[in-house]
Amino acid sequence: MPLRAIALQLHRSPSTISREVQRNGGIDAYRANESDAAAWKRTHRPKRCKLRTNAFVRRAVIRKLQDRWAPEQISGWLKQRYPGDESKHVSHETIYKSLFIQARGALKKELLTHLRTQRTIRRSKHATQKHQGLGQITNMVSIRKRPASVEDRAPPEHWEGDLIAGSKNTYIATLAERHTRYVMLAKVPNKETETVINALIKQSKKLPNELYKSLTWDRGKELADHQRFSLATNIKVYFCDPHSPWQRGSNENINGLLRKYFPKSTDLSVHSQQKLNAVARQLNERPRKTLEFETPAEKSNACVASIG
Repeated sequence: MPLRAIALQLHRSPSTISREVQRNGGIDAYRANESDAAAWKRTHRPKRCKLRTNAFVRRAVIRKLQDRWAPEQISGWLKQRYPGDESKHVSHETIYKSLFIQARGALKKELLTHLRTQRTIRRSKHATQKHQGLGQITNMVSIRKRPASVEDRAPPEHWEGDLIAGSKNTYIATLAERHTRYVMLAKVPNKETETVINALIKQSKKLPNELYKSLTWDRGKELADHQRFSLATNIKVYFCDPHSPWQRGSNENINGLLRKYFPKSTDLSVHSQQKLNAVARQLNERPRKTLEFETPAEKSNACVASIG
């Protein structure tokens, strides 16, 4: 049979069948049993997985997974905590493989529930598009007019914000600082501009003026009264281009992390401000690769100390 016909019957891509045949002698020499034995030989791993042989590393990984740390954060933290001891290092790929390939027997499948995304395989991420809450806002200032100093993330004073939605028209306001990736969450009873602005004003009072100079927001109408916010706080507000969530990349990343704590289609009104503060604290105490595995809390505290 032609390779394309074989691929059709096996529900595989023709290129997959072609590669399998070519790597095992070609059409004339291909033999299934010999090819199967060669495949097992190629996948043979002479060295046992570190998470099976090193109890210290295994316990550390399990503990951090239960604290909702990502494998890459765990790997970076171990290298930072034990810089001269490679026996206590493990790559994030090893952690992922131990979770997703249960034949390795190093980590229990139940730990998968602590990962940010719930899936049975690893796959690429796709940007989300938002189509609700967009419209014209009076006197909005475009993100394109934002000072260059905001773009380079050098000063720790520029924030990004948005709302995450739940069932029954319930919402949480989320804020992320661009330099430190520090997170703040605010309980809002609805998405009316008056209540959202009031919550944002209240949150702004928790920070020194030197650490909150601008806020970049999506084009949601909940910030229609942005001028009142700026008047009350002396914080400038900039608005993203339509359908451009990547222009608030730090905040979008945080919103994705928050879905582990606040899944879609759940009632967000049941969570108190104290619960939101606890979730924000946990995120702020997790090391970030982009911060060279320092935590947002450590970076933010250093900034506060610098202004004395």
